[in-house]
Amino acid sequence: MVAYISMGEAHRRITEYLTRFSDAISSQDGKSLSRLLSVSSDSAVLLSLADALNTFQDANRVIRQSERFSQYGDILLHVFRALQSYRLKNLVESYMAFEKASNAIVQEFRNWETAWALEALYVIAYEIRILAERADMELASKGKTPEKLKGAGSFLMKVFGVLAGKGPKRVGALYVTCQLFKIYFKLGTVHLCRSVIRSIETARIFDFEEFPVRDKVTYMYYTGRLEVYNENFLAADHKLSYALTHCCTKKEANIRMILKYLVPVKLSIGIFPKTSLLEKFNLNEYKDVVLALKRGDLRLLRHALEEHEDRFLRSGVYLVLEKLELQVYQRLVKKIYIIQKERDLNRAHQIKLDVIVKALRWLDIDMDVDEVECIMAILIYKNLMKGYFAHKSKVVVLSKQDPFPKLNGKPVNA
Repeated sequence: MVAYISMGEAHRRITEYLTRFSDAISSQDGKSLSRLLSVSSDSAVLLSLADALNTFQDANRVIRQSERFSQYGDILLHVFRALQSYRLKNLVESYMAFEKASNAIVQEFRNWETAWALEALYVIAYEIRILAERADMELASKGKTPEKLKGAGSFLMKVFGVLAGKGPKRVGALYVTCQLFKIYFKLGTVHLCRSVIRSIETARIFDFEEFPVRDKVTYMYYTGRLEVYNENFLAADHKLSYALTHCCTKKEANIRMILKYLVPVKLSIGIFPKTSLLEKFNLNEYKDVVLALKRGDLRLLRHALEEHEDRFLRSGVYLVLEKLELQVYQRLVKKIYIIQKERDLNRAHQIKLDVIVKALRWLDIDMDVDEVECIMAILIYKNLMKGYFAHKSKVVVLSKQDPFPKLNGKPVNA
């Protein structure tokens, strides 16, 4: 609700903001400037300014009256419109005005020799994404095509181009890259990440270690997720483990986000998380998956995947978890082998396919001998099991030395 204020008070608030804006630039105070641009922050200062703008209605005249303010007129007018529209819940108009203001600020940023305004540029990159997301929600609610987030991505690519040069400004490139990742993941256009990743990882002007830790963690989290989608589990493990190791221990929500992808990656390479870890970060959907792997319980794995299907699909890890079935089969055969070893050491390495069929039926998994033979062939091919078939007698003959090789941090052979 817009508060009522007098014209005199409205004029005072507008002049006070203009003074702060001018002072922030003249004193090269990036932190103060960034606060003045945080449209979506709902800060008391900006909300009161928005009320003043909606009362006064002629802030343009106040800007033009002073050369101190008028030199930034292209920025200020659009910032004011963005604030006014945001206060009135006109989110599309707010986004469009803020994009114009941002373009004007980026042009000024090009001309500033030092990187003092990087913090303000970070706020612009963040705000352009947030305002675009909210504008698209407004468009969708009116039955119109959401298009602003895509536009925000194009704008941020221009900002990335400004930062991707020599000099101190380049340390801001990774923050903008991470905002781009968030846009591309939201839009489902993750293939667009590749060109930015190439620029960061191959361009000689960038030294990854010089970027802020916060940005490196976010970058490794998103690139790790990309590796999960591409089933490059070793690369995913490296990147997500980096993100986890360097993530602030107080940011439990962020740690949980990283673990949501790191846990299935670790499972894929044969490393099980502790139950206490899953409980601490509320990742209980993985508890039965881990238990199924330990027990060789195919029924439990399938039940866990079915129960949490929506969650796993949204995260993009469902197919990764589904492929754990091979490890479950390996564990089941290993349990049969251990039982036979206790009964008859000399014949333990010979497992009849019928025995495996019966074990699966006990788990309510209905498979015939031919299907089981096919699964055993895959296990041998992928080096989850060492041995061969005695096809006529329908027996798997296991190697007497290390019949069930451990993954030891390596993915199952493709």
